[in-house]
Amino acid sequence: MEKRTGSEGSPSEKRKSPDKKNRSAAEKSAASFAYKKKSYGEKAAAGKAKKPDKKTAAERSHAGKSAVKTSMAGKSTERKSTAPEKVQKTKSRCPWSGRCGGCTMIDVPYEDQIREKQKVVEELIGDFGPVEPFIKMKNPGRYRNKVTSICGIDSHKKPICGVFRERSHEIIPVKTCLIQDRRADAIVQSVFSLFPSFKMKVYDERTGYGMVKAIQVRCARATGQIMVTLVTSGPAFPSRKNFVDALLKLEPSITTIVQNINDRDTTMVLGTREKVLYGNGYIEDTLLGKTFRLSSRSFYQVNSIQTEKLYNIAIDMAGLSGKERVLDAYCGIGTIGICASDKAKEVIGVELNEDAAADAQENARLNHADNVTIYADDAGQFMTEMAQKKEPVDVLFMDPPRSGASFDFLQSALILAPKKIVYISCNPETLADNLSYLTDGGYVMKKAVPVDMFPYTESMETVCLLSKLSEAKNHISVKVDIDEIDVTAAESKATYEEVQEWVQEKYGFHVTHLNIAKTKRKCGIIERINYNLPKSENSKSPGTPKEKEDAIIDAFKHFQMI
Repeated sequence: MEKRTGSEGSPSEKRKSPDKKNRSAAEKSAASFAYKKKSYGEKAAAGKAKKPDKKTAAERSHAGKSAVKTSMAGKSTERKSTAPEKVQKTKSRCPWSGRCGGCTMIDVPYEDQIREKQKVVEELIGDFGPVEPFIKMKNPGRYRNKVTSICGIDSHKKPICGVFRERSHEIIPVKTCLIQDRRADAIVQSVFSLFPSFKMKVYDERTGYGMVKAIQVRCARATGQIMVTLVTSGPAFPSRKNFVDALLKLEPSITTIVQNINDRDTTMVLGTREKVLYGNGYIEDTLLGKTFRLSSRSFYQVNSIQTEKLYNIAIDMAGLSGKERVLDAYCGIGTIGICASDKAKEVIGVELNEDAAADAQENARLNHADNVTIYADDAGQFMTEMAQKKEPVDVLFMDPPRSGASFDFLQSALILAPKKIVYISCNPETLADNLSYLTDGGYVMKKAVPVDMFPYTESMETVCLLSKLSEAKNHISVKVDIDEIDVTAAESKATYEEVQEWVQEKYGFHVTHLNIAKTKRKCGIIERINYNLPKSENSKSPGTPKEKEDAIIDAFKHFQMI
């Protein structure tokens, strides 16, 4: 999934997760996929914030949370990490899968994908509370409503458009993708085909010369509207009217065409300036009966079908009766809060990015949601100020980026102390970190529901309901002598990230968190107890390739874990 920003191309808040180096021994053990997704234009913020006073393993009621080392959704460093051995040996149904690195599970049967993802979520957050079965997608294909194709020069000095190869800036000429909207794929190729006729040169990042940096197409599933965005290195666009006419002749279904100007030397795809070349400069889509206006830079979930399921689950968890005051943090263009507004007395949306906040206010107006108020502010600071004024909040919706909520945000949430927190996460690793802090602060996770928003990839979305514990009735305090705690266990001697980095440096290939977890079990290194264990022996996960297992064992020996 894409990194959450208020307006794509400019992060909506400096959201940092707790520093990995300051974790307790027990916090260093967790099993998961390697969430090192990478895609052109976005990188998740590195964690820098520190928690106060580390807690020991015995002091934590829910120990064993993993650190996260992420960039962006949709790209994995280990394409075959979860596929059964027999599937790995067959020819891929995607001609670019071995080079692109995007759909890491493209050749894994869908039920097997769900089974593997279920295990990952349960291993990471299962000790906080019950994890319900994954919400599957009925037809898991062609679901991405936004396509971004990068333009550049190939090794033969010819223009090319496609996606970046994993961990490089080599462009793979993907013409059609099995998880992308067919209309968007076709329009990208139509745009690219017009460049020679109009003498439009693609941008060469090595020399800094050229005009077109990227082509982005966004399709609204419910309305059928389509937006095309041409990302250029400068404002000049010779023969723009003739180009627009030619493109509309090829693709008459296009609703609007926008020129986005990105003259910065940056990894971000989109710039901050735009010119409308055709149409209104935006499209509209509907979710749960609400209308949302989308610009080229608006954050909007890429899987519209599953998004409606996700939001329904989140709103149902909130248990709204029409009397509640709801706070929608990281609100972006206001989707969750506006969808919930009919069932709440008042909805307050907070978004740091001013453009996104303006979009959210406009979307509230479009839907006649008079009980929705949007503020352009830092959500953490906003909550702290609400608490100081003793302003009550019944439900907090939080939907942070892949890097998780910052320590400051979590601290503010505890100060505000809403009765319920509905946490929507796109990364179960940082979700585990954040749940650890929130449960230590007096909340209990009532349930978690994972939703398959991104079939054929290792990415996943999870919705959690947390409720405030009543004082004295639901918990007891336990005093533990720190001298009695054994922090010399094998698993405390190296984090998953340290093992990964050591293997990468010595052997030159990547191993996933799941590879490491399986090898730990094989070597007798015990990890934390999980009561969401499979009830059937049929739930088997694929083994780790011997080459990787041997490398991991070598790393264990290096770190004196075995």
